[in-house]
Amino acid sequence: MTSTLRRGFGAGVRVAIAPLLTDAPIIFLTVAVVSTIPERGVRAISIAGGLALVAMGAWEIISARRNSADADEITGTGDDVWRGVIVNGLSPHPWLFWVGVGAPVLVAAWRVAPGRAFAYLAGFYLAIIGSKVVLAAVAAAGRQRLSTQWRCRLLLAGGALLIVFGILLAIRA
Repeated sequence: MTSTLRRGFGAGVRVAIAPLLTDAPIIFLTVAVVSTIPERGVRAISIAGGLALVAMGAWEIISARRNSADADEITGTGDDVWRGVIVNGLSPHPWLFWVGVGAPVLVAAWRVAPGRAFAYLAGFYLAIIGSKVVLAAVAAAGRQRLSTQWRCRLLLAGGALLIVFGILLAIRA
């Protein structure tokens, strides 16, 4: 949402596609070792993801304040993708999903028929990326109607939420 508010719909879409880049290694690793990941490994992923969210939230707040006059600036097309990759790769949610739900369902589907496993992956990514693209479109449409001051406020709120969620993830770990 913050990428869309800052740089428009294209930036939101670039962040939304991050699971296509990060989930392949996550899926491979979790399918290969789904039952061998120790609890402390899951905690370490949660802590790293929480700290990454705190850092990104702090950066959003600092950046929003520093660039409030330049809120219409469109930059950093590659940065959006890599930002999404970092957040998705370090977030515990994809790891926990694939360890606890995704990998077992994928393996079971593969055992029945490989086509089912591919259908499961296709449906999953259509839903997750499609919903993120829809949210980016809504945010982009609203972005055009917001004043620079309100966009800055929403970016600050987004940064604050990242910090809160990051702290909660680290505490839960």
